[in-house]
Amino acid sequence: MKVTRAIHPRVWIVVALVTLARLLSANNSSYQQSVEKWRHDYENYLTADDGWLTVSGLFWLHEGENRFGSDPLSDITLPAASAPASAGYFEYRGAKVVVHLNPGVKATLNGNPIQEAELHPYLRPHQNAGVQATMNATPKEAESRPDSADERLVMGDLTLYVHASGNRFAIRVKDKNNKRRRNYAGSQWFPIDESYRFTAHYTPYDSPKQLETQNVLGDPEKVSVVGYVTFSLRGQEYRLDAEALGSGGLFFVFRDLTSGKQTYPAARFLASQAPKEGRVEVDFNKAYNPPCAYNPYTTCPLPLPGNRLRVEIPAGEKIYQHEH
Repeated sequence: MKVTRAIHPRVWIVVALVTLARLLSANNSSYQQSVEKWRHDYENYLTADDGWLTVSGLFWLHEGENRFGSDPLSDITLPAASAPASAGYFEYRGAKVVVHLNPGVKATLNGNPIQEAELHPYLRPHQNAGVQATMNATPKEAESRPDSADERLVMGDLTLYVHASGNRFAIRVKDKNNKRRRNYAGSQWFPIDESYRFTAHYTPYDSPKQLETQNVLGDPEKVSVVGYVTFSLRGQEYRLDAEALGSGGLFFVFRDLTSGKQTYPAARFLASQAPKEGRVEVDFNKAYNPPCAYNPYTTCPLPLPGNRLRVEIPAGEKIYQHEH
């Protein structure tokens, strides 16, 4: 006769605890890997052919003809290895910009060769242009980039387009061979800490609120705030105003008490997926620097007063350490 021994209840408890610990460890490992992959994709975006590290110049337009080429006396000076001494001029009159190329100069707009064309500046999402999806998906989808893929003048390795800052217009130049891209030293990050990953409550407004802030150059920027999120950290509730992303996700420009010490002084960016049933994940491990942290020829919005958090959030991207 076979005798079956009863298993002591304590053994079941130990087995259950070990199983739970393994599940939690697996979930944490999966989360860590997802954030590490996100950060890797983000750095790949920065160093891409059209990433922020390729921006090599920002030239403010004056009324009339703004000549461009490699001649150092040009209004818009281009690298000698990539452009003729005199390539043409941008005619700027009454907020209208028209590019005129000199005979023999080759360039394309939207992939089509041109000699003359009107160009328009890209407008931020609150100016009815839309930003791409969310940084919670891939870096390229959420970049809040202040330039348009539709109206770029391409001359070999150079790309030129109109940029608006407040009421001012400029020509921004991107160069695939820019030294900032070549000398990229890599981003620095805080260790991944899941305690800075929150399920926040989202409160939408009946209609977007049109608010005003400034960018790092002091120019005014209008912001369309569609709602706000609230979350608790160390027993204190905090709130962030949110802009909308084209995917339905949310975009935040914020500052905290690490700013100017461990993180970029002006602000950091953060994006989320679309809220569901009044809830949305806000993960500061994916907070990232605005392009101004890497490149002086970019312009970035400053956070609204309500998005300046009186708490340290040592999560996400740190100050970029590099030689100017």
